[in-house]
Amino acid sequence: MFFVDTLEFEGLGNRSYLVGGARAAVAVDPPRDVDQVIAAAAKRGVRIAYVAETHVHNDYITGGLELARITGASYLVPAAAHVSFARTPVADGDTVTVDEGLVLRALATPGHTPHHTSYVLEEDGRGAAAFTGGSLLIGTVGRPDLVEPRLTEELARAQHASAHRLADELDDEVPVLPTHGFGSFCSSSQAEGDATTVGRERTANDALTLDVDTFVAEMLAGLDDVPAYYAHMGPANAAGPAPVDLTPPGRADAGEIAARLAAGEWVVDLRSRTAFAEGHVAGSFNFEGDGKLATYLAWLIPWGKPVTLLADTPERIADAQRELARVGIDRPAAAATGDPAAWIREGERLASFPRARFADLAEVRGRGEEVVVLDVRRDSERAAGHVEGAVHVPVHELYGRLDEVPSGTVWVHCAGGMRAAIAASLLDAAGRAVVAVDDGFDAAREAGLTVTRP
Repeated sequence: MFFVDTLEFEGLGNRSYLVGGARAAVAVDPPRDVDQVIAAAAKRGVRIAYVAETHVHNDYITGGLELARITGASYLVPAAAHVSFARTPVADGDTVTVDEGLVLRALATPGHTPHHTSYVLEEDGRGAAAFTGGSLLIGTVGRPDLVEPRLTEELARAQHASAHRLADELDDEVPVLPTHGFGSFCSSSQAEGDATTVGRERTANDALTLDVDTFVAEMLAGLDDVPAYYAHMGPANAAGPAPVDLTPPGRADAGEIAARLAAGEWVVDLRSRTAFAEGHVAGSFNFEGDGKLATYLAWLIPWGKPVTLLADTPERIADAQRELARVGIDRPAAAATGDPAAWIREGERLASFPRARFADLAEVRGRGEEVVVLDVRRDSERAAGHVEGAVHVPVHELYGRLDEVPSGTVWVHCAGGMRAAIAASLLDAAGRAVVAVDDGFDAAREAGLTVTRP
């Protein structure tokens, strides 16, 4: 008998796995904060004998090197990956014995990267689970354009071949356990569902139902924007990430918060968008701790810029610090918690801006008022329909393009409200009059606004 424990990281849209038997286990694609992997192994009462990477990751900092160092595990890394640290190189067909009757077999599945490797857990000689990393995902595959533009089409074709290899070598009932595909931008399209098998993918995955030319053409046409911070993840992982430091940051008082803002540093308020709109430190930015904090903060912030975190509670700060460390934003410069009134100096006032629905925007337009409508969704979302007359600047580009937003009161929207809140905070910090539309985009047409296609 074997077990598989899934460690889910919703903020990044990824999963890691601990899989093993009665005495020993292997950790697959572990996160940088390895303490939870160690805790999972302790709960099972097993030794981590191996740490396995499917590839050099482009979307998060791995904890594999540190986990192997702490536990004494063998660190399995694809032999063709160019890394600067000692590891146990694995090539196609290599096997290791995890526990009695449990063997982990490496299966070359290039496509997401040239060196990508999946791992098949075999129990008594039969495939029992496939850890597919960024190869075969739920209903899709990992994107092929994160390594080198000149390799994109070649890797897309390799993804098709790798998916077929997995399907050919494994029985229908074998679970497919990918690392990406749960909201990660490493996925070529967003997956539907929470679990899958080889058999299900045979009938539902384009890589297995379309011919290679059609598959490649459709996948390349559908690729979305790449988060800017991805450029830093691969090199950091290839060099060997430093151990993570999750000790609490120093406490910032109102004077220090003001000084850091004056120095051009980022002060990030993790509270809900509702609370932020009602009252916040002027000049601070709103990235909700419950949203995709690491993805969007890492995407927007100038790399290496010091960041101070503000939140309701120390627990929220700790959660954010852990999530940000996973993408290489280490050691917040400072932090503050509690009542926002304590975050400003005596004599100052908290800033605020209104929130609204699409129905409110329709009413304002119906009265003939001139307002700027700013759509901060991605290009692919806008292509499906947009509010007539709306200016378009994707939220991940807005910080560098604020001067392109026309003068006047800005009604900013996205698809659901989270990104609009980020954008509203950027505009508010720049001194613009702003209204954050906190509403689902489907409500725009229902409110009577004209929704058109480009």
